[in-house]
Amino acid sequence: MSNVNLKKQSSREQFIEYAKTGKILVNQCIKCNNLLLETMYYCDKCFSSSFKQVSYTGTGKVVTYTIQSVSPEGFEDVDSFAWVVFKLDECGLNVSGFLPGISSPNDLPLGTPIKVIDFSEKHGLVLEKLKA
Repeated sequence: MSNVNLKKQSSREQFIEYAKTGKILVNQCIKCNNLLLETMYYCDKCFSSSFKQVSYTGTGKVVTYTIQSVSPEGFEDVDSFAWVVFKLDECGLNVSGFLPGISSPNDLPLGTPIKVIDFSEKHGLVLEKLKA
């Protein structure tokens, strides 16, 4: 975890910048230290709206996923993919992202280690499987 000093950018731009370097930018409640994704405006524990931003490495383990073996309109650039929910190794926060090349549950057992490798305007967080 590291505290973040950021330039004048929107929260979304900051999140994307960090994701492109393999990190996840998170809001930490100043009042109770609860961790939330940067899309949240109020702490779900104490309802404070005061946060500091911290970053974590974007590595974690698969918690659940949905496989799209027939890509919907707009996703023709991939044959199949999984929308993955994973738990960050460093802080236990659940995050979701796009993992191309997954066509069956055998391709992605629960607990598979993964990491954030990029951000795509079309697909959001882009993930990659790590060797177990």
